[in-house]
Amino acid sequence: MKEGRIIKALSGFYYIQTEEKEIYQTRPRGIFRKRNETPLVGDKVKFTFDSIKEGTLEEISPRKNELTRPTVANVDVGFVIMSIVDPDFSTSLLDRYLVSIEQYDIEPIIYITKTDIATAQEYEQVFKLAEQYRAIGYQVIMPERETVLSAEETNALFGELVEEKLAVFMGQSGAGKSTLLNRLDPDLGLKIGETSKSLGRGRHTTRHVELVPLLGGLIADTPGFSAIQFDKLTVEDLSSCFPEIWEMGKHCRFSGCIHQNEPDCAVKEAVEEHKIAPFRYTNYLSLLEEIQNRKPRYGKKKGK
Repeated sequence: MKEGRIIKALSGFYYIQTEEKEIYQTRPRGIFRKRNETPLVGDKVKFTFDSIKEGTLEEISPRKNELTRPTVANVDVGFVIMSIVDPDFSTSLLDRYLVSIEQYDIEPIIYITKTDIATAQEYEQVFKLAEQYRAIGYQVIMPERETVLSAEETNALFGELVEEKLAVFMGQSGAGKSTLLNRLDPDLGLKIGETSKSLGRGRHTTRHVELVPLLGGLIADTPGFSAIQFDKLTVEDLSSCFPEIWEMGKHCRFSGCIHQNEPDCAVKEAVEEHKIAPFRYTNYLSLLEEIQNRKPRYGKKKGK
């Protein structure tokens, strides 16, 4: 019996990488189907094997988290890539990304791109916002204006952040995710392109997720990350995804306060006193109303 992590799932096969960096092709035991349990890329597993291409996936270790878009388990770090311009920086979108990973206990790191093409005024405006996120406790990486980090500088910076970890990259289309990933590994775009071509990926083709070894860690090769979903997030849990609101909420009069219309709300007081950034509270309320207005999802009836 060996241990490893699933780095790719394709055509019923699960490819498992061991600590020695060997990759084994396996098929899962039938028991998983009976339990209605599906192994996921990122799962830590145990397996047996006759050869490197003939193995059996025997056991899945408990997951610490599980994303649905992309479908990957046990994510450690989520890089939120935001551009200053083209597309313009949006705290509303940034907070949606942050909440989408905070709800799964994934460490968020904000990386701000296009500092080299922003005007002094645009840069200063986003720099002030970055400082507010740093004050909350978020790690924000923002290169100096008119600066493009070299491949060596980028590798040194990200190497410290992803070593021994599983990371995903997310962000608005055009924010620079692919450019950043390809700067970290020039061959990465080629690898992803080859994977897409070999799968015949088309408009209706299921997205394929693969973990790419990079900088001593593993990075999900899906720069088209679209995980801004709050299907399972509850009204009560939302505030825990806003660290400063969660902390201030401990001082509210009512223990179940959701900081919306309740009296003696410490969070609303903190917003008025600018101890909590008003834009963060506005974004919190917007998400709160979205969750409150969410339509219930019902399972399909048998035979339908």
